[in-house]
Amino acid sequence: MAFIDAFTANIRLIILRELMDTNGYTSNDSVLQMVLEKWGHKLSRDRVRTELAWFTEQGLVTSVPLGETGAQRVTLTERGLDVANGSATNPGVQRPSPGRG
Repeated sequence: MAFIDAFTANIRLIILRELMDTNGYTSNDSVLQMVLEKWGHKLSRDRVRTELAWFTEQGLVTSVPLGETGAQRVTLTERGLDVANGSATNPGVQRPSPGRG
């Protein structure tokens, strides 16, 4: 696996895990950007939104725009929860380590 593929798969898992651990399975792109930075991934807001669009296409989250700023509120779907906890896999998302779920 190329570095960029591993990097992308890791940030996707971090986003899904954050949503899984959040009350209501919901967050926004700004908070997710801060969480990724905490894990060592400093990404632009545009890149975070690109990943959220990918998740939406994959059926792993639903997304609602927040006003005209481009900000988004995202909510984990049942499929997204299954991928986050390792019950299911999705190409392009790193699988969680054993014992985490």
